[in-house]
Amino acid sequence: MSIERVGVVGCGLMGSGIAEVAARAGRDVTVREPSAELLRAGRDRIERSMERAVSKEKLSTAERDRALERLRFTTDLSDLAACDLVIEAIVEDVAAKRSLFQDLDALCGARTIFASNTSSLPISAIAAATSRPDRFVGLHFFNPVPVMALVEVVRTLLTGHEAFESAVAFVRALGKVPISAKDASGFVVNLLLVPYMLDAIRQLERGVASISDIDTGMVLGCGHPMGPFTLCDFVGLDTLHRISEIMYEEYREERYAPPPLLRRLVTLGRFGKKNGRGFYDWGGPEPVPLAV
Repeated sequence: MSIERVGVVGCGLMGSGIAEVAARAGRDVTVREPSAELLRAGRDRIERSMERAVSKEKLSTAERDRALERLRFTTDLSDLAACDLVIEAIVEDVAAKRSLFQDLDALCGARTIFASNTSSLPISAIAAATSRPDRFVGLHFFNPVPVMALVEVVRTLLTGHEAFESAVAFVRALGKVPISAKDASGFVVNLLLVPYMLDAIRQLERGVASISDIDTGMVLGCGHPMGPFTLCDFVGLDTLHRISEIMYEEYREERYAPPPLLRRLVTLGRFGKKNGRGFYDWGGPEPVPLAV
């Protein structure tokens, strides 16, 4: 099945990136948010991203203009009814996702494939809310979507061969690299990455070393592009906290449990780069480690 018409529900950081790469790859894209204000913010985000790509000569002005022409923005969920594929990129809450796909299930044709961009929730828990679990996959993109090459394609016990292969072909058509993942919380990347970030926080709690020294150690000692605390701030401490709670609920292993320090920082509203303060203060030209 060729995927030419794509629906994206949610136009935040991830949804806007998914919509952008799909439009740049020649797909007709319909983006849905529940309010005009959120749609404007999402559209502005996409336009700024494409402008950066043009300024870096990774995209021509003509390619940008064609991609923008392929994008449609709506507050009406029924405008996604004719899509070949609908990708959800809303809040990381299983009840909200199940409710959304129940509504989409009643609107979309039987051939439409559904996909969730969840980073931690089991796909089967969402797919079970629909009448088409055989046409339901996980498509986990990584942030920033226009830059990151990987997409985890998640197959449940009930995902059909055609839907899975169509999703893989779609990912490749976007210029991304698909990997197949089992339907288990965290899939491949977060299953390994989240414990690494949480363990760095635990070692900071234990006084092993400072924020900057742990980050420097992992960059220069292991060749990582950034240290674990910088990564935590990029991911978002609130997001990391939520993902770790979901994974701990799934596995009941201590390595996935959010450390007390992470809980305290989230309670204090220190979410990371998204609001300027996490493990670092991001308000200046260079990030500065904050007291914890």
